[in-house]
Order: sequence, then structure tokens, then C-alpha cells
Amino acid sequence: MSIEPAFFIGHGSPMNALEQNTAVQQWHSVAQGYTPKAILMISAHWYTQGTAVTAMACPRTIHDFYGFPEKLQQVQYPAPGCPELATEIHELLAPHPVQLDLNWGLDHGAWSVLMHMFPQADVPVVQLSLDQNLSPAEHLELAKKLAPLRKQGVMIVGSGNVVHNLRLLDWQSTEPPLWAKQFNAQIKALLLTKNFSAIAQYQDVTEHARLAVPHPDHFLPLLYVLGSMLDSDDLSLFNDEIVYGALSMLSVQLINSKRD
Repeated sequence: MSIEPAFFIGHGSPMNALEQNTAVQQWHSVAQGYTPKAILMISAHWYTQGTAVTAMACPRTIHDFYGFPEKLQQVQYPAPGCPELATEIHELLAPHPVQLDLNWGLDHGAWSVLMHMFPQADVPVVQLSLDQNLSPAEHLELAKKLAPLRKQGVMIVGSGNVVHNLRLLDWQSTEPPLWAKQFNAQIKALLLTKNFSAIAQYQDVTEHARLAVPHPDHFLPLLYVLGSMLDSDDLSLFNDEIVYGALSMLSVQLINSKRD
């Protein structure tokens, strides 16, 4: 069995679910040629007390946003779940407690990306929550326990944004502000040198970290992808663009050189 890749996707606006722009076309492109047994998704939009993993056979499509066109509210992504994978994740992360969740489903951080990567919705998807009680460094360490899943046919996908400040969005922006560019550039440099421990200390990366990451939810999924890195992985970046002045679409792929 070949080793599945891992991706961090800068997901941006929910409207990307309906659009065919350069970013979403790249999401589609990077998934081509892969047929994972299942997908483990870590989305910025499931931020919880404690850690949970979806364990239902048929996860619902969650429309966790407002103020967008009705057409977006009607989108369904009917991918099956995978209770067996949920149970395995529960065991892999032990002794860290993980709740087997039967209520959540797939939020828009998951389906708005996956509907471009796997438009047939025919790959089982399990979603892991982000425990708000853990530090970024603890999230990175937890993620390392998930790396063996990639050798078992499971693709790991994190969905968030390296820069994410909704209060400073500028829908007319054509040139990102300096604070966004500097933080994004510094994270890129750390990624390319594989200095993941420094990325987990992102608050100290630049003086602009608090503007770039005012809340950790959209940054933490990146750490789950980095934590899943294997020795023979190649790391590369794509979709390196800052949109609306405060959303980085920067994305990361880990492709294993031992792939069949």
C-alpha cells in the first residue's frame, strides 16, 4: 500500500465551495491520482472542550455560517463516515482522551475543500476536533501519533488559514498589509526549513502575530499536518496568496517519496 499524502489547505471564504477560482482548481489538482481508503479531516471550525472524533456512518453536512447566498446553504457533501477509523484514532491518541462523537458531521471547513478535492464524495471522512485546552505545541505532539495512519491508506487534511483576521477583512484589497505579508513570509520560511517547533510557537514569530492569528482555531490545523510528516516526505507549498487583506490561502503538501 502506498503512503497517502497530507495537505494543509488555506480554505478562505465559504464561497470557495461554489467558485472555480485558481485556489480551488489547485485543491482539485493536488488530489488527482490519489484514492485514499479514508480521509482524516481537521477543520478550524470544530473547536471544542476536549478532543472528539466523528464516529457516525453518515455524517451530516453542517452549514455553520450566515450572511451568504441561499445556494451555499443548499450544498450537500454526502461522504460516508468511517466508525472503524474513529475507533482507531481513539486508540492511537491514548492516553489522551478522545470522545467518539455521533452529533457533529462535516462543517464547511471540511466540505468546502473536499468537494473540490473529491467531488464524488465517495471517500469516507472522519473529522477530528481541536481541543481548546491544549497549547499549540501540545497539538503538534498529539498530531505525531496520527502519522502511522498515512501508511494505512488514510489521507490527512487540515483546513484553516495561516493568516485569518475577519475583523480586518478588506473586500476591495489589492495589496495585503505589511503585517499580513510579514507573518505569512515568516511561516513560509519556517515551513521550508521544517522548523515545526518554531511554528508551534507562532505567537513569537513576529510582532504581527496577534494581528495575523488573533484566535488559534484557523492556525492549529496546520500543526496536525506538520505533525504527520514522515521521514521520506517532501514538503512543498502552493496557493501562496493573501486575499481580502487578511486571509492567507497558503497551503502545504507532504508527498512521500516512497509512494508506489
